[in-house]
Amino acid sequence: MLLRTVDARPHELPALAWSFAYFFCLLSSYYVLRPVRDEMGIAGGIANLPWLFTGTFIAMLAAVPLFGWVTARFPRRVMLPAVYGFFIANLLLFFLLMKNAVAPARVAQAFFIWVSVFNLFVVSVFWSFMVDLFSNEQGKRLFGAIAAGGSAGALAGPALTAALAVPLGVANLLLVSAALLSAAVLCIHRLLAWGARFADPSGAARGNGGVAIGGSVWAGIRTVLASWYLLGICAYIVLFSLLFTFLYFEQARVVAAEIASGAERTRLFATIDLAVNLLALLLQVSVTGRILAGLGVAGTLALLPVFSATGFAVVGAAPTLAVIAVFQVLRRAGEYAIAKPARELLFVVLDRERKYKAKNFIDTVVFRGGDMASGWLLTGLKALGFGVVALAALAVPVALAWLAVSWLLGRRQEALAARK
Repeated sequence: MLLRTVDARPHELPALAWSFAYFFCLLSSYYVLRPVRDEMGIAGGIANLPWLFTGTFIAMLAAVPLFGWVTARFPRRVMLPAVYGFFIANLLLFFLLMKNAVAPARVAQAFFIWVSVFNLFVVSVFWSFMVDLFSNEQGKRLFGAIAAGGSAGALAGPALTAALAVPLGVANLLLVSAALLSAAVLCIHRLLAWGARFADPSGAARGNGGVAIGGSVWAGIRTVLASWYLLGICAYIVLFSLLFTFLYFEQARVVAAEIASGAERTRLFATIDLAVNLLALLLQVSVTGRILAGLGVAGTLALLPVFSATGFAVVGAAPTLAVIAVFQVLRRAGEYAIAKPARELLFVVLDRERKYKAKNFIDTVVFRGGDMASGWLLTGLKALGFGVVALAALAVPVALAWLAVSWLLGRRQEALAARK
């Protein structure tokens, strides 16, 4: 049914199907773990969340040079499976630690940080591969449907967690996640074979799976600092992070205050995840492609900031659990279904080194750095007496600044795409 609703050419259908399956397995793997991570974050104390965000940022700083070294020396047919193999090995290690009850408190904190790194890293690598595999024109037609694979996986993951957590136990869920991640590696091999067969006449580097990207380990950082366009994407990420770190913290505070049971909190987080991903999937298969085609990259990127400004105004007027939960569902669904495919198109117009190295630096270090800075900024503002109403009021002009950055970036992407 999905393939019939997508404007895909016959030779693109295998790549579309494998990309859908790849993202399905990837996000299923992550969403099996996410409810456990969120509960561990609350169980460790909300006051400790900024420290966990800081630990995540430090882990990202350590991981990016390693990723740069791998991408510089190995072709993507080697590099992509190796990245996922590394995370599979990590899951097996955590499984052994949890199964044998080794330092449970410390392992819980390490697991929270690890899942936060794992999520951004593997998704960033996925989209780097997609923007390398498909052209700008193909991305506008296909990225919405490909993103739907992630949303379908993000529905399956929480459902698996809800069904298997009691009979299998938390530790064994890590083996389920590792199995799904292994299936994603199979999809990578099939996509590499398709890319080697079908060279894109517009110039996308789909046939270069056997060639190493080359360059310096630190090339991603240097190219970001040297490009106003990439710095603009960083500004987009930081403003996004500031707004929704506040929402994440406020959700954690309200949930902790109103729901005493850890099991009930985990169930609520899983329910929110299911609602988000069901709505995102419906949007992706019905309207994402049409919105991108009709509004272009600039107009599509502007939609979420406009909605966010309105949403924070409502939260300021009624900061209840129900309002925050509904806002989270609508905001995250809009991010996954509409803003994310448009944001990935910002990278399609770049060369291969920037698609992997600069993009990975932005998606990981800049993203988690924004989370860390936002967490400490919010902690400081609360210490100065800012309550939820005042913070929500501050969020509205931040959302408007985000709107301006989104529009300018989208217009620049369209100009760069017209030159290719």
